[in-house]
Amino acid sequence: ALFQQEQGFKSTLPLGTDLLEVHSKLNSSPLSSLFPFTSFDLTSDKGILYGINRHNSSLILFDRFSLENYNSVTFAKAGAGKSYATKLEILRTLMFDTEVLVIDPEREYEYMAEATGGRYFKISLNSEHHINPFDLPPVGAGESAANVLRSNIINLVGLFRLMMGGLTAEEDALIDRAITETYALKDISPDADFTAIEPPLMSDFELVLSGMEGGESLAQRLSKYTKGTWAGFINRPTNVDINKKFVVFSLRDMEDELKPIAMYIVTHYIWNAIRKDLKKRLLVIDEAWWMMKSEDTASFLMGLVKRGRKYFLGVATITQDVGDFLKSPYGVPIITNSSIQILLKQSPATIDELQKTFNLTDEEKFLLLESDVGEGIFFAGLKHVAIKNIASYTEDQIITSDPSQVLAIKKARQEAEVEKEATATARAEEIKGAINS
Repeated sequence: ALFQQEQGFKSTLPLGTDLLEVHSKLNSSPLSSLFPFTSFDLTSDKGILYGINRHNSSLILFDRFSLENYNSVTFAKAGAGKSYATKLEILRTLMFDTEVLVIDPEREYEYMAEATGGRYFKISLNSEHHINPFDLPPVGAGESAANVLRSNIINLVGLFRLMMGGLTAEEDALIDRAITETYALKDISPDADFTAIEPPLMSDFELVLSGMEGGESLAQRLSKYTKGTWAGFINRPTNVDINKKFVVFSLRDMEDELKPIAMYIVTHYIWNAIRKDLKKRLLVIDEAWWMMKSEDTASFLMGLVKRGRKYFLGVATITQDVGDFLKSPYGVPIITNSSIQILLKQSPATIDELQKTFNLTDEEKFLLLESDVGEGIFFAGLKHVAIKNIASYTEDQIITSDPSQVLAIKKARQEAEVEKEATATARAEEIKGAINS
């Protein structure tokens, strides 16, 4: 456009005239950078409302169970609204024929479970709720008892590796043999009927291990879980029942050192329950970076993500610690096996790594840096749009995590209870007076 500044200026005006008539061919890569959001609408005939499209204010309606897998990942910095968005999806999902299970490390879902008539289990050292890791699920259709037992033994070896801070190859083999012998003491073999058995406890395993050559030191390392400070956690029979549409396991009161172990045990228990009964389910793992800290828990999580589809299970992974998640060798495979990805507001420290992982354009990168709470990018399959989460007043009262709102709601509930009691007392006095007169 040399010496054609005037024509160039007029061509940029919204008049639809091209006075330069200079054309250049573009490859698909530079062309795509001009249109960072390849699909400006993301609406299906069925599903739930995830939010509104920030570009054209259309509704983002989607059904995760219509994709090739039902998994999702959500990344956001602290306070960006990831738990709020997750609870909003759960609340709307519960309106349809889907069961939801939540692993809650921060006790954010308690009131929601109460409001929806769900079950809420507090898992801690002093909790009245217990899960025995030696439980065996009933053998499902198309499965053999031998395979179920073998799979459970492999998962238990992973648990003991986590509990004992790692095992050598010799110790690994010894633990494997001790688990098999512990089950044998209870007449549990590949030919047994798992519905009519009494599973062993951790103390039974310790007894077998201590009697094996070379097992004394391992039994000593295990004693804190059977006789020591942590004995109340896993050395008891299972007494939880997840036969409800909405179930929450809270781990907030569990010591940080034990949280990865607790998450492993709870997730394994849920997995066993899911396999025995085929239903549409969503498993939500909040603060999933706890599970990514250990190779065994991260590997188990990836197994859930990969195998969940066979059992009509969607796994929703939520985390704020992007660095720890992506450092794990299982982080990227979990992302690639999740058809839905939700990226909310990010911090400058992690945005470059996130841009590389999700192939974000520079415009999308800056959008995530400048987004407000509850805003970001919603990926579903090959489509993605800029999203803003919206909730009704009633939904907000149920799912909010804002401390000031939570305190205000608690105060209002207490005042309502006091008023209710006062009204009941006054009514009783009125009836009593009427009778006496």
